[in-house]
Amino acid sequence: MKHLLNLKKITAGLFFVLAFTACSDDDDDTAVPVVETNTIADFVASNDNYSSLEAALEVTGLTSTLDGTQNYTVFAPDNDAFAAFLEDNGFSSLSQVPVDLLTQVLLNHVQMGEIMAADLTTGYIESMATGSASEENLSMYISTENGVMINGVATVTTADVEVDNGVIHAVDEVIGLPSVVTFALADPTFSNLVAALTREDDFTFVSTLMGTDEPAPFTVFAPTNEAFAALLGELELNSLADIPADGLASVLSYHVVAGANVRSSALTDDMEVATLAGQSFTIDLDNGAVVTDANGRTSEIIVTDVQANNGVVHVIDTVLLPAM
Repeated sequence: MKHLLNLKKITAGLFFVLAFTACSDDDDDTAVPVVETNTIADFVASNDNYSSLEAALEVTGLTSTLDGTQNYTVFAPDNDAFAAFLEDNGFSSLSQVPVDLLTQVLLNHVQMGEIMAADLTTGYIESMATGSASEENLSMYISTENGVMINGVATVTTADVEVDNGVIHAVDEVIGLPSVVTFALADPTFSNLVAALTREDDFTFVSTLMGTDEPAPFTVFAPTNEAFAALLGELELNSLADIPADGLASVLSYHVVAGANVRSSALTDDMEVATLAGQSFTIDLDNGAVVTDANGRTSEIIVTDVQANNGVVHVIDTVLLPAM
């Protein structure tokens, strides 16, 4: 029995020594486990088809932004999209694109938070980019009528790629900084306005609103399709083609303010707004936001602050008429 007790003591002591040694070995092991991540930046870097996007993020310093814990939604253009963007804008390589411009173009593909494709609806959202006309974020027109299209140029080809810090939607085009014309062309609400702008071969309104003829920025009060239909009824005409060209030119000019990016916050009651037509209209804020034209006719502003790179668009429900 005495020998048995001694054996138990020896065994217990040996166990204690082994346990202490094991703990000491663990304490001496200073290696830190590697935690695998799959951030937006990781996803881009691990996919060869996004090597141009990866290079652009590095040049602009945005890799670290998309490698953090803040959630973002990114519309990611592939290498073919970047190649087309460079060719369309006269750049032979990514290094020729000014860094400031490239930064804003990339930010024009990014939104704060995680937005799944099913949560997108037809209408305007803000990107994280800013343009030359304002310090406010640029707008993006989303169409969900047939899949998801952005600004009428980029289609989502693969949606809802979830990563650690957000979601990625693959797109087939680089989403350039939008002009006011971009939104007119992208948003079917303005198809009649586009038809009016492009009706005559010698009309220069598209080039004007691109900043070719008049100094940007522009503030455009854009009538809807319904507004143009109501105008034709008011004038007892069958189509826009029945409006004399010089009269139509005056009408279109009457909706444009040149040299100013006038957002809704800058509108004041009884404000006189000078237009490209050389005539003014008046803003009334007593009952919402109402525009009164030179003929005493009124139009309600129904959407405000669609921000473009070269100006801002406010949507109105009645075509304004200058004094003829």
